[in-house]
Amino acid sequence: MAEPATATQAAAPAVALLKDELDIVIPTIRNLDFLEMWRPFFQPYHLIIVQDGDPSKTIKVPEGFDYELYNRNDINRILGPKASCISFKDSACRCFGYMVSKKKYIFTIDDDCFVAKDPSGKAINALEQHIKNLLSPSTPFFFNTLYDPFREGADFVRGYPFSLREGVPTAASHGLWLNIPDYDAPTQLVKPLERNTRYVDAVLTIPKGTLFPMCGMNLAFNRELIGPAMYFGLMGDGQPIGRYDDMWAGWCTKVICDHLGLGVKTGLPYIFHSKASNPFVNLRKEYKGIYWQEEIIPFFQQAVLPKDCTTVQKCYIELAKQVKEKLSKVDPYFDKLADAMVTWIEAWDELNPTGPVPNGKAA
Repeated sequence: MAEPATATQAAAPAVALLKDELDIVIPTIRNLDFLEMWRPFFQPYHLIIVQDGDPSKTIKVPEGFDYELYNRNDINRILGPKASCISFKDSACRCFGYMVSKKKYIFTIDDDCFVAKDPSGKAINALEQHIKNLLSPSTPFFFNTLYDPFREGADFVRGYPFSLREGVPTAASHGLWLNIPDYDAPTQLVKPLERNTRYVDAVLTIPKGTLFPMCGMNLAFNRELIGPAMYFGLMGDGQPIGRYDDMWAGWCTKVICDHLGLGVKTGLPYIFHSKASNPFVNLRKEYKGIYWQEEIIPFFQQAVLPKDCTTVQKCYIELAKQVKEKLSKVDPYFDKLADAMVTWIEAWDELNPTGPVPNGKAA
C-alpha cells in the first residue's frame, strides 16, 4: 500500500524556483498542520489561505510560513456585492485567492494532500515539477508518442512535424494522486477500498479539441496567461450542485486555451491524497452534475469563440453568454451561473486593473 513521505524524507531543494513569482493557494476549514510535511518545499513561497465556513473560527498556521489569510468577512469587504460570485461552504472559494494574488503563477493544493514518494522512495517535490511543466512548451496540435518532448531524456519522435516543434506556451499543469483516487460518488460506492498505487512517470499535453476532468487539489497555472478563466463557479451553500467546481473551471479553461493557442499538461507530479470523502455526502452534492454533464460536455465540445475574442476576459464573457443561451434550458441554475461568470470577470478586472491578460496567438 502506498504511504506518504515523512517530513524528514522531504529535503529542501537547493534553489526554490520562481520564489518571488508564485503564490500557493490553499482553501481550508481546519488548522494547517499538513504544512509541516510540505515545509521543505513550501516555506520559501508566499501562501494565500482562503478560509471557508465560519469566519469567527481561528485557523492555526505553523510558524515560519509567509502567508495572508482571507475569510468570508474579508471576501465580502473586498468585493462588496460582487462577493456573490464566490462560493461558500465549498472548496470552490479557492478561486478568490487566484483573484487577489499579484504573482505570475499559482499552485493550489488541498489540505488533505501529503508529500508522495516516487518508486525509489524519494519524496516528490510536486511544486518543482509543476514549475518545470509550466516553463516548458506544450504540444497540443500534434501528439508526441514519447509524451512530453521537453523532458530530460525525451524528444520529438520521427514523423513529428518540424513546423510544430517550437510548441506553445503552457497555461496549466494538472497533477495526479496516489492513494485515494479522485472518483465520483457512484465509483466510490462500487470500489470503496480501491487505492491508486500506480506511478506513471509521464507528462503529456492534452490535445487541442479534447476536454478533460480537471481536479483542483494538485494544480498549477500561469495566472497571466489564463487566470481569469480559472473561476470555480457557484457551488456549495445555497446551490443545487457541488464537487463540479474544478470540472467547470477545467472545461472553460480548455476551450479558451484551445482558442488562444495555449497548452495544458497532465501527469506528473503526484501528491498523496490521504482522505476519502464520504461517498453518500458526495452523491448528494454530485447527482445533478452527473445528470447535467451529459449535456454540459457536448456544449463545451461544440463551443466556438469568435476571432475577436483575443483576451481571456473576452473569451470568458462570450462563454458566459453561450452558457446563458444554451444551458439555461437544462436548469435555471445555469442562468445564475452565467451571471456569476460575468460578475467574476468584473471583480477580477477591478482587483487587477492593469488591462487585458496577455495571451498566445489566436488559433
